[in-house]
Amino acid sequence: MTDVKEGTVKESALRDLYLDWSNLMATKELDIRLFRSIFDEWHQPTVEPEQVTYKEDVVGGVPGIWALPIGADTSKVVVFTHGGGFAVGSASSHRKLAGHLAKAAGWTAFVVDYRRAPEHPHPAQVEDGVSVIRALLDGGITPENIATAGDSAGGNLAVAIPLALREKGLPLPGHVIAFSPWLDMENKLESLETNDATDALITTPLLEGMIAGVLGGTTSPTAPLANPLYADFHGYPPLYIAAGSVESLVDNATQLAQKAKAAGVDVTLNIAEGQQHVYLFLAGRDPQVDAELGAIGKWLNT
Repeated sequence: MTDVKEGTVKESALRDLYLDWSNLMATKELDIRLFRSIFDEWHQPTVEPEQVTYKEDVVGGVPGIWALPIGADTSKVVVFTHGGGFAVGSASSHRKLAGHLAKAAGWTAFVVDYRRAPEHPHPAQVEDGVSVIRALLDGGITPENIATAGDSAGGNLAVAIPLALREKGLPLPGHVIAFSPWLDMENKLESLETNDATDALITTPLLEGMIAGVLGGTTSPTAPLANPLYADFHGYPPLYIAAGSVESLVDNATQLAQKAKAAGVDVTLNIAEGQQHVYLFLAGRDPQVDAELGAIGKWLNT
């Protein structure tokens, strides 16, 4: 794939998939089962990582899929929470992305099939992540050898789970990774409008429906565990944030970086020019993505 000039949109298999989804959502009435089935195609732009095996498991009472790179250090675990507006997406749709991340770091990864909205509103998703980490700690994995990671709504969870652990007096993970995190439960950040024409997937009505489903009328859109832009980040672990420059949620990433830096957090922020929402799904297909995953792998081991 070729480089792009500032302000342009990068063509990609991921963008093509998003455009197809957007067309389906605009022309067909989808019930939740079909909605989830469509979003389980999310793995398609991702090349299957070589020398990575997978294992279904239950950790802390929560189902998921282990991504196990050959030769990985089994004492180090990335707890990966998938995106999909808290309602769609799954461990299956994200196992390849988690596999690439784990391989780049030489760690293992557990992709969490957390309870989804609207059947299970907030904070069920955060609670499931906490349960997984509790079980890893109880199993002898040290806090510094645990990282939370996730994309979109899963990026929200990756950020919120350590906050929930802190509330419970439990150790925080050593690192946090957020790919195109969706944090703004008020839909008030500027890029939602300014990047509307360049984002192939995200729309305000789509987010409004997801917010209604996960908050369920009982959780405030400014509650810090639902909207970490309202959280206190003092004492928070090193944080890596990545987002695409043309996606509608890019302001979520930049606002998170600013807030965390102001609290003294070690923050790495990468805004990839011309890239779409969760552009890391192009792992194995885009050399720039592979290079970034390699950099994240080194970052995790520092």
